[in-house]
Amino acid sequence: MNIRSQILVIACAAGLAAPAQAQNITRQDWGTGDKGEKVSLYTLKGAHGLEARITNFGGRIVNLYVPNRQGTKTDVQLGYDDFASYFRKDSIYGAIVGRYVGRISHGGSFTLDGKTYQLNKTAPDDKFVIHGGTAAFSNQIWSAKARDGEEPSLILTLKSPDGDGGFPGVLITTVIYTVTKDDGLKIEYRARAVDRPTIANLTNHAYFALQGEGNGDISDQSIQVFADKYTPADAGNLETGEILPVDGTPLDFRKPVRLGDVLHSSFPQIAMRQGLDMNFVVNGKPGVLRPAARMRDPGTGIVMDVSTTQPGIQLYSDGIGERTNIGKGGKTYRSFYAMCLETQNYLDQVNQPSFPADPSTVIKPGKPLHEVTVFRFSHQ
Repeated sequence: MNIRSQILVIACAAGLAAPAQAQNITRQDWGTGDKGEKVSLYTLKGAHGLEARITNFGGRIVNLYVPNRQGTKTDVQLGYDDFASYFRKDSIYGAIVGRYVGRISHGGSFTLDGKTYQLNKTAPDDKFVIHGGTAAFSNQIWSAKARDGEEPSLILTLKSPDGDGGFPGVLITTVIYTVTKDDGLKIEYRARAVDRPTIANLTNHAYFALQGEGNGDISDQSIQVFADKYTPADAGNLETGEILPVDGTPLDFRKPVRLGDVLHSSFPQIAMRQGLDMNFVVNGKPGVLRPAARMRDPGTGIVMDVSTTQPGIQLYSDGIGERTNIGKGGKTYRSFYAMCLETQNYLDQVNQPSFPADPSTVIKPGKPLHEVTVFRFSHQ
């Protein structure tokens, strides 16, 4: 063998021995559903340190590790350590909500094209059906496809059959999670009616704890919401159909407000719910990606900017009173340990004719739903 051949052999051997290019999305087994379905946990890694762990059980964001001011990372998601805990406790932590987020009034019924549909209720005297009812997307095992690259994505798909939980028509929903190059978690929602009109209003119910999950409450955090109006609810937390200005109320977050200064307000819309549980109408044109909210924690320095194409954003401060939940690592979660920022269409739009009808929560064949929300992180 001449010297040139020897060099070629050595080079080839070195190439075979070289480590493969690191993957930005990986999968691990995480459990088995009650029908034998495989449950997986996917890890998506961004170029600048953001790391998301997402399961195909309900499309839940299990962990979201965000670079902080101290040069380390903070897990900003409430949740549990394993699939069994999510499955057993019927929790909505970090989950995709569908077919319809929020409460559908009139005992969980609505009229579509002249026909009234009654959704399945857990009890005959229930005054509403919430978050998809008995067919909740949060409790389904979705098919999953990983897409590697500089901005890794997890593509989740679910086929909801006609009559699922009482909803009419076949609905195919695809949710795409992407960790972006600028430390963002982008969520893209797509849904199409296959055979006839149906309704859909999708969101994600992540519980954001910028101070770190289980590390105290959010009182010292500031929040800003880019909304001039909100939609009030009655004592039963059902939409009244009104759209009111935030001006002159404790719900005026157009400039940054310390959360601890409003969570215990005597303002009826706050006091009735033991904290925030309110939908705000995001300024600007629906369908266009625009700023919706900003939160900041003074300890970690983490800033979260939320932008969306959706008409609204629901702030929910998880005011659970004296009750506690045991989360990751055995940590105790108490009231106000997180804030949910649920981007969505108008709640109960199907039963509220006073709400704008465009964009509609009625999905027709050939006219699919498509919405985008981005949670972008930085630190100061």
